[in-house]
Amino acid sequence: MPIKAVQQFMLGTVMNTEAQAADTMRKMKAAGYDGIELCGFMLHPAGFLVKMMTKAAGMPVGNGGKLDWPGLVKESGLKVVSVHQDLGSVERDPAAVSEEARKFGTEKIVITGMYRFSYGDAQAVKGLAERLNQAGRALKKEGIQLLYHNHNCEFLKVSPKQNAYQLLLEETDPETVNFEFDSYWCAECGENPLAVMDMLGKRMKLWHINDRGTRMQGPAMTPILKSDSMELGYGSMPLEALTEKAGSIGIDAVILESHRNWIDKSPVKSFEYSAEFLNAHFYTEDRRNLQ
Repeated sequence: MPIKAVQQFMLGTVMNTEAQAADTMRKMKAAGYDGIELCGFMLHPAGFLVKMMTKAAGMPVGNGGKLDWPGLVKESGLKVVSVHQDLGSVERDPAAVSEEARKFGTEKIVITGMYRFSYGDAQAVKGLAERLNQAGRALKKEGIQLLYHNHNCEFLKVSPKQNAYQLLLEETDPETVNFEFDSYWCAECGENPLAVMDMLGKRMKLWHINDRGTRMQGPAMTPILKSDSMELGYGSMPLEALTEKAGSIGIDAVILESHRNWIDKSPVKSFEYSAEFLNAHFYTEDRRNLQ
């Protein structure tokens, strides 16, 4: 049964101090989560440019870079399912990023996409695939698995019959590069996430889960509502079918992540609401023993 986790990105605004981070992680455990997925640049003080770029992308990182994350994780009892890193850091020092992953007890490092990169250029995407292959080989020597996480840009077409994600899957070596599939971003650009899961098969090791819909408050000024992330079960994503497919693939972890549009503007209340769906579909070992 896969580990249920929350992505650290979602929690940046409620992990600014040791006490706040510890309290948030206690609430995660109480809600039924088994783990957390960490971000390399949120584990250390981040520069102004990094903070501005992530904030512009709608991902508040908070000010938790000076906290004792190994201590917080140990105290919480949560498992670290993976550490998100940028490809440049992995290429510059695979031993160092591997050591940090091992420090948190995980064997997975996830590349989270490329900034200022043309995903519509087939040659550029092939070049990225080769860089991933090389990075994956370097990490494998350290006993670490490399995964690639998608957003919506990977579904840009590189030809009339193929998108960048399909090309990455084709050009990367399954012995050294696999995938953390984000079904929300796939659906956001009009692709069928269930079909992509079928395409990935056993190369899908982790699943970023989110729901997608609208949250209207009061009478609508227009019949057109903006779509955004939602708590699990409160949107229109085919989560039941996706959950069944993820189970048949045998993923290692299902990881909740949203960046905004939280109920009552609270990421904590949001992950508590979403835990209802996850607890109903993904049982922990302790809960299975009680069935």
